[in-house]
Amino acid sequence: MTESPGLLLTLLSFAAVIGPLVFVHEMGHYLMARLFGIHAETFSMGFGKEIAHWHDKRGTRWRLAALPLGGYVKFAGDMNAASQSDPEWLALPAEERARTFQSKPVWQRALVVLAGPLTNFLFAILILAGFAMAYGENVTSAEVGGVRPDGAAAAAGVLTGDRIIAIDGAAIDRFEQLSRAVVGRPGETIALTVERRGRPLALGVTIGTRIERDRFGNAYRFGQLGVTSRRTEVRPVSPLAAPVIAVRQVGAIVTMMVDGLGQVITGRRSVDELGGPLKIAQISGEQAARGPADFIFFIALISINLGFINLLPIPMLDGGHLLFQGIEALQRKPVSPRIQELAYRSGLALLLAVMVMVTFNDLTSFGLWKGLSGLIG
Repeated sequence: MTESPGLLLTLLSFAAVIGPLVFVHEMGHYLMARLFGIHAETFSMGFGKEIAHWHDKRGTRWRLAALPLGGYVKFAGDMNAASQSDPEWLALPAEERARTFQSKPVWQRALVVLAGPLTNFLFAILILAGFAMAYGENVTSAEVGGVRPDGAAAAAGVLTGDRIIAIDGAAIDRFEQLSRAVVGRPGETIALTVERRGRPLALGVTIGTRIERDRFGNAYRFGQLGVTSRRTEVRPVSPLAAPVIAVRQVGAIVTMMVDGLGQVITGRRSVDELGGPLKIAQISGEQAARGPADFIFFIALISINLGFINLLPIPMLDGGHLLFQGIEALQRKPVSPRIQELAYRSGLALLLAVMVMVTFNDLTSFGLWKGLSGLIG
């Protein structure tokens, strides 16, 4: 029988995850803009109806809104929260015009846009560095200590004592690298290189699939080879080494995200595996029920997700703005307003379609449609 963290804990946990991460993201944009002398007219936490607001001495309106699923910073010269350029910025007095987002060189505008996702990554690095100092770093040898008889490695001819040195040409020197390389690729065939009696040996391996269920009833598919390491040790981590380890962990997680997205785009993984806000809310409550360490680690993972998603080259997202700015830098003039308008509308339609799809997936995972079909039947 699965356990439920309860609706109240789920809602509070979701707010405790999304609220701070949206604030961190938008604060990145805001601080970088201030560095370049760009005036922020509005800093909004949430969308929709305004609940409260106040003005600071710089004239920025700080607002809290009813829908806490996002936020935005509206700069001088922006037409709306999506940072589309207002044509009237050119008619402003020279002093006001100099404080608009559009008046700045393209490299400054790109840095302002990039600062949001980068701040999410930095926030995650800070958390993971703290975990590394608190709990140390698990280091395992890439030497095979055991081979499961019915596993993928055994079927490919891997033997106890082999040292795994590469997967698809990418060097492996720790067991953690091996796990990260296969965990997101269940059912795929890879080129595995091992060292046996001092000589390299190339083997083709079809990665096995392991399905796990947590105590809340969620099912997860993982790739596995069916090998164990010969030895594992926990090494203490110094304050100087902790950020390096954290950056490496963030890089590994982003690599898994890129690989997973590529699998969905190419059809190797079903879009049914994609989750949305409802699923994040559910898992937020579950991680909070597990304890503070699991919950904080989950916040780091969502922060990385938020940074990664915002870098996708989709209009309306930071990556879309960076794409337009890259084109502007190459052609030495901005993309035409007409093309930008069409792109933003297309981007909005795409994001809404994805939101509907992942919400449908979330409701499916909750068993809503099965329950409704049972009532109708």
